[in-house]
Amino acid sequence: MIALRVEKVRAQVDALLWAGIVLGLAFTAVNVQHFAADGAAPWSLPWLVAWLLDPMVSLVLLAVLRAEQVTARYQVTLPVWARRTKWLTFAATYVMNTWTAWGLDGGTFSAAGVVLHSVPPLVVFATAETGPGLRDKLTEAVRRALVEHAATLDATTASPAASPPMSPAVNASSAALPAVHGTVHGEVHERVSGAW
Repeated sequence: MIALRVEKVRAQVDALLWAGIVLGLAFTAVNVQHFAADGAAPWSLPWLVAWLLDPMVSLVLLAVLRAEQVTARYQVTLPVWARRTKWLTFAATYVMNTWTAWGLDGGTFSAAGVVLHSVPPLVVFATAETGPGLRDKLTEAVRRALVEHAATLDATTASPAASPPMSPAVNASSAALPAVHGTVHGEVHERVSGAW
């Protein structure tokens, strides 16, 4: 039952993490499109193509995060390039989101804009970095719950109270056999003792 409860918590944690990541990436999509369009006229070809930049980065990031989710469940380590790809996509998303707010496009610096456009990518980054560790600990919690349950079962079955003692009536009858059978009591007692 404990393992089942932990599994339910794991499902809730996964759902909340993914909801936060998807919402954060959806917020960044608009800023990245604005950065990539670079003042192009709305609905022009450059303006439309600019919408492809954020999904391109986000889909790669989501693929790595999904792989991390599965491998963390079984405590398998991903190759080093998976982590590098994750960090690269985060860095790209952050830079494209905050470029205008920093005034790097020739505009003016905006502290409020930096904060506003930094929070979603940083939350996505922190969530993605925290997720594997949380799943790893939840997996360990399930394992410990199962081990403790198995140890409790073993202790119960190994207890002397679990194996009932032999009935006193059986002991008394076997002790009385030699007196009842007289001269052949040795043979009968030997056979009865062997059977018990």
